[in-house]
Amino acid sequence: QVQLVESGGGLAQPGGSLKLSCLASEFTSAYFAVAWYRQAPGKEREGISCIDAPDSRAFYSDSVKGRFTISRDNAKNTVYLQMNSLKPEDTGVYHCAADSSSEYCSGFSLISIDWYGQGTQVTVPS
Repeated sequence: QVQLVESGGGLAQPGGSLKLSCLASEFTSAYFAVAWYRQAPGKEREGISCIDAPDSRAFYSDSVKGRFTISRDNAKNTVYLQMNSLKPEDTGVYHCAADSSSEYCSGFSLISIDWYGQGTQVTVPS
């Protein structure tokens, strides 16, 4: 069964850092575009970063550009999200997702979401 499993969330102080991991099982994530989404309490899900498969080209939303870095380690079948300079507004549940039919992102999101992880909580207190 195809799965995406996120880890690395937790509590971080403003200005701090966390590194999230997204481990894929039963499929090779190197062949597909992978994105990170987050959902803050009371808000809609938003795409924040995406990485293409062929060349690992990365894309970011304005809200995280310059602070977050997405990367992939194909040998480990894992996509990462390094989050620096965290702010209280970064609080939310972070999910990774993959598109089974495209190697490419649609901006900082996916063209379609075929696999979606359960998420990991990130909390940055104000």
